[in-house]
Amino acid sequence: MNSPAHNTRRDFIVRTTKAGLAIAAAGTAGVLLHDRKGPSAYASAETVSVPDFSVTGVGRHLSIVTGSDRIKTVNRALQALGGIEQFIKPGDRVVLKVNAAFASPASLGATSHPDLVGEVIKLCLRAGAAAVSVTDNPINDPASCFTLTGIAKAAEAAGARVILPDAAAFKPATLAGGRLIRDWPLLFEPLRGATKLIGIAPVKDHHRSGASMTMKNWYGLLGGRRNIFHQDIHTIIFELAQMVRPTLVILDGTNTMMSNGPTGGSLEDLKATHTMIVSTDQVAADAFGATLLGKTADDLPFITKAAGAGLGTADFESLKPRRDNVL
Repeated sequence: MNSPAHNTRRDFIVRTTKAGLAIAAAGTAGVLLHDRKGPSAYASAETVSVPDFSVTGVGRHLSIVTGSDRIKTVNRALQALGGIEQFIKPGDRVVLKVNAAFASPASLGATSHPDLVGEVIKLCLRAGAAAVSVTDNPINDPASCFTLTGIAKAAEAAGARVILPDAAAFKPATLAGGRLIRDWPLLFEPLRGATKLIGIAPVKDHHRSGASMTMKNWYGLLGGRRNIFHQDIHTIIFELAQMVRPTLVILDGTNTMMSNGPTGGSLEDLKATHTMIVSTDQVAADAFGATLLGKTADDLPFITKAAGAGLGTADFESLKPRRDNVL
């Protein structure tokens, strides 16, 4: 039987979520108009390709740190890989691709946690980054999502610029040899002039792909009627992993959404798994993240596709991950 305090907390979260959805509704018309744009709407625009943001000479590495404090665990995980200075250099222009897909509070675990986002921004700036930007193309109204999740406030307080998507931010892109990403609108303007790219994503159940982690996070770079890709979700995630070569990925398994993903909606969907994963190999990060969901890489075809194409390794133990804890 739930305690009065537990019920009060759940009531607060439900009220907060409803408020967020009400705010999101105010922007629905504009968002729907934007999402109706298919590739043909961008036919005369500049064609772009995503730069390779990986750091040469670093290799594939993975760190796994257990603990309940995101600030402590991400710092320890980065230190295990040699520190943020191994990846961010003075003068770098850094983009953080977060998951801000839904207008819901961070406590529900559907989006990147603002505490984690704020700390990574601070670390990048301390390492000498000239600028840090935070972006995503959310499912709900972008301004509402960045506000309700707390990401906008945390990012701005830490010294970063939040870039919300608008029509001018999207440019058509084609993945060489790709089957789905062909002349498709991509959220490119935040990446223009950037020198480093870090993906920050939570570990979540997903009713279509089986899991939403670092590779699925790049889905937020797609514009247009991207829901058509749901019919071939594993291929689109694989193609995004081919297109986007990040500097680092940070996978937050502090609280894992075990069911009803990717939106969740209840604390009962979450499990305290107290794990932070940082890697230069997004395939390995997701392969380990799958274990927090009680799955293996073989259960998630997008991981096996990416590993089979040489984008990383599903055998995360082969990277001899640096393990630590801050319990």
